Amino acid sequence: MTQPQLSHEEWTLVESPEALLQAADQLANGLGPVGVDAERASGYTYFSQAYLVQMSRRGAGTFVFDPTLIDDFDPLAQAIDDDEWILHSAIADLDCLQEIGLTPPSLFDTELSARLLGMERVGLGAVVNELLGVELAKAHSASDWSKRPLPHDWLEYAALDVSYLPDLRDAMHEKLVDAEKLDIASQEFEAVLHAPPKEKPLEPWRKISGLGRVKNRVGLSIARELWIARDQFAQSVDTAPGRLLPDSAIVAASLQQPRSMSELAKNKDFKGRASHSELRRWWLAILRGKKSDDLPSLRTAERSTFPHHRNWERKKPEAHQRLVTARAALEAESERLNIPLENLLKPIMLREIAWAPPEVISDEAVALQLEKLGARPWQRDATSQIIARSFVETQ
Repeated sequence: MTQPQLSHEEWTLVESPEALLQAADQLANGLGPVGVDAERASGYTYFSQAYLVQMSRRGAGTFVFDPTLIDDFDPLAQAIDDDEWILHSAIADLDCLQEIGLTPPSLFDTELSARLLGMERVGLGAVVNELLGVELAKAHSASDWSKRPLPHDWLEYAALDVSYLPDLRDAMHEKLVDAEKLDIASQEFEAVLHAPPKEKPLEPWRKISGLGRVKNRVGLSIARELWIARDQFAQSVDTAPGRLLPDSAIVAASLQQPRSMSELAKNKDFKGRASHSELRRWWLAILRGKKSDDLPSLRTAERSTFPHHRNWERKKPEAHQRLVTARAALEAESERLNIPLENLLKPIMLREIAWAPPEVISDEAVALQLEKLGARPWQRDATSQIIARSFVETQ
């Protein structure tokens, strides 16, 4: 299958406020939903702002906007403020779009639709290939979109990614109708659009990859201080933290607990772009970790009101049995509906209700508790009876 190409005339690069006004006018006069995409520089920059925004609409064309050269996107937002926006995995782009004043009034998420339809692969290239018979190249999906000037083939890739969204949306809409899942999809789109900000972890430094190898509190204190120092430095230079000092280097220093800066420098596993150029910064962090009066616990601080479910069988066997029984029943329902289990009901919701179920088990009581936990109406309808029956079985 050949790679499709757009000619330069089929997409327009927008690099000024004046050009944005013209593009906004054309998009306002287009037909149907608006395909929207954004390119960030994940893995390269600290901040997750949009470095490109792409829009495509029938009767208007495809436009690639450069937010580094445009300060005010309000005219564009107003031009399409009554129209449905089509995004693929909207959850990944909504924040960076909102930062520049672009918030969809309503949403159609093609990636989420693919999940609800039970498609085996849900990446944009895969679903465009399966439903439209077009093969999209993904050569620049992990590129550094913060660089300027951007190569022409990168811009063309970005334009091509968004140009198929209107056709993809229509194909998926038809499939959702045929599968009687359009209402389910609509509820999910609304949930994505109005999702609250993600709760930050109490101890984000514990996300360090490989930290489980560090078995003592002083080592964990060193890891924490190195993580903090790296995060502050990364913010100041707007660079992804791992590009400056990889997690593996933090773990190596935490295991070594060096007695001097020269000993740290000799550690062959303490390497990274800024490992030696900022050696004094890292050494001072290690000293803070060693001297801290607030050594971290060996166990992670959790907001949850119940322990990790791997310990339930020992700590609360009746909750473990409820969880195992209900999960098996929901897995069967997931297969029947051809909807992934994690979309049918968030695992954390099932764990919450299995740990502390209603005093009197009934379909209505379970549905009410699921509602309080944030389950959508369709999820409550699909799972409350199954969960209630499973819990009764274990009594």
